[in-house]
Amino acid sequence: MNEVIRQLMDRKSVRVYTDQEISQHDKELILHSAMQAPTAGNQQMYTIIDVTDQALKDALVKTCDNQAFIATGKMVLIFCADYQKWYDAFEAAGCQPRLPAEGDLMLAVCDTMIAAQNAVVAAESLGIGSCYIGDVMENCEEQRKLLNLPEYVFPVGMLVFGYPTQQQIDRVKPLRADLKHIVHENSYRKMEADELKEMLSNKTLNISYEDWIHAFCKRKYNSDFSREMSRSVAKYIESFKSNR
Repeated sequence: MNEVIRQLMDRKSVRVYTDQEISQHDKELILHSAMQAPTAGNQQMYTIIDVTDQALKDALVKTCDNQAFIATGKMVLIFCADYQKWYDAFEAAGCQPRLPAEGDLMLAVCDTMIAAQNAVVAAESLGIGSCYIGDVMENCEEQRKLLNLPEYVFPVGMLVFGYPTQQQIDRVKPLRADLKHIVHENSYRKMEADELKEMLSNKTLNISYEDWIHAFCKRKYNSDFSREMSRSVAKYIESFKSNR
């Protein structure tokens, strides 16, 4: 196993950091690595917001489910799907562009998350931990106000970076599902209840699968925050529909 693959296998989310600052050199390496990610038509349909203002970090804590460790991050980046800049460029050049639609947003989201993962991999190679924050999308309307996002810019995800404490280094990475459940050959294979239970049973720890799956569904899928995320994202997408 080479070093890159070993780091991919070992990498886990890090939410507690030492006091060590991330050097400007390493920060720029991470950002340049993000920008080298694969991108549709070399369009780089994303903008990365580098959050350096402590007051803004504190505000993001409140709008991201009160996750206090965001405020302690040594580097906080918000990855935004951005079709605004391309639409503005087309207009400025007199191209008479159509208004951006749902497909443009989805393509930009793909570009954005590929770039974000490049940043994660680069940071890991430098010994810098990271954690994705999905709640930035849940409260996208609030983030739009905080970050002054224009119409065709959508906050897809946030990454918080810092050097992990020894406790975080020693913490066991959660198990992933077996390959046979994730990789389907040639076509999609709908799994029956027994296989789904087999796939998820490594997550249940010391309780029954039935108790775990019910609790997880209530805590995640049927939660208020999940419903709010669907509502706010749908409203964002609706603006792409209505502005055609």
